[in-house]
Amino acid sequence: MIRKPLALCVLLTMATLAMSTPGFSQQQSVAVRPTSRVVEDGGTGPHSAIMISESSLTTHTVFRPKDLSAFGSKTKLPIIAWGNGACANSPWEHINFLSEVSSHGFLVVAIGPMPAEGEKGSGRSTSSQLTDAIDWAIAQNNDKNSPYFNKLDVKKIAVSGMSCGGLQTLEVSADPRISTIVVCNSGIFNTPGNGISNMPNLTKNNLQKIHTPTLYLLGGETDIAYANGMDDYKQINHVPVFVANMDVGHGGTYMQPHGGEFAKVATAWYKWQLKGDKEAGKVFSGNPAGLAKNSQWRFDKKNMP
Repeated sequence: MIRKPLALCVLLTMATLAMSTPGFSQQQSVAVRPTSRVVEDGGTGPHSAIMISESSLTTHTVFRPKDLSAFGSKTKLPIIAWGNGACANSPWEHINFLSEVSSHGFLVVAIGPMPAEGEKGSGRSTSSQLTDAIDWAIAQNNDKNSPYFNKLDVKKIAVSGMSCGGLQTLEVSADPRISTIVVCNSGIFNTPGNGISNMPNLTKNNLQKIHTPTLYLLGGETDIAYANGMDDYKQINHVPVFVANMDVGHGGTYMQPHGGEFAKVATAWYKWQLKGDKEAGKVFSGNPAGLAKNSQWRFDKKNMP
């Protein structure tokens, strides 16, 4: 007879007792992290969205319409890469906002692994992860084994981000594949190095690398990025640029139901710039622009109709 070590006998006994406990199953013995879930109610757009962790890009979180059957050769999903505030490697603060945007027919690829319910995530991100998001989306569109095969509009790509993510957006803005950028609660410091150590150390010269229509969304004078963002706007004279301010401070409205007012304005911009939606474009075009009808916002623009 082979005598088992005492510790092994104890472990085997505990396992046997656990499996004999009413309600126990082997599936319950290991917590399985969900790979997708619906944020809020999936958004107010025509394509109910889900948040998903794709096995081919676990370093990022994807927001996309749950039903992809509506997209193909005639109707494609434009691509939006997103960078988070505080250079966070998780989009947890922005999931309401990003889900809402996606529900209007966009593929959003946000920096950082998919956060579990109530999870804030950890770690720091880099600007190159925005480029990684674009590279992945284009590859998926070309992969016959991908659910995104031939469903993405690789000619219509936005890069966007909040606070540090806005600086990351500006750092990659020269990428020729980009169609538009959206800089939220952010702007380049007048004195390089004034930001947090892990933020992109940009100078105002970086603004000259922008080659696309540009939207700045700021939180008014109480937004710590207000002065930097407004100065960026003043210095951008070579591309169409629109700056909108709502007096909500640096935190914006991202965590409000459906992303609040920031989601409404950003979605209108994405529709206009990435889908050619002229009705959505009326929010920003005209004299005054349609946004003037919303008293919560004040704005300015140049090089725009």
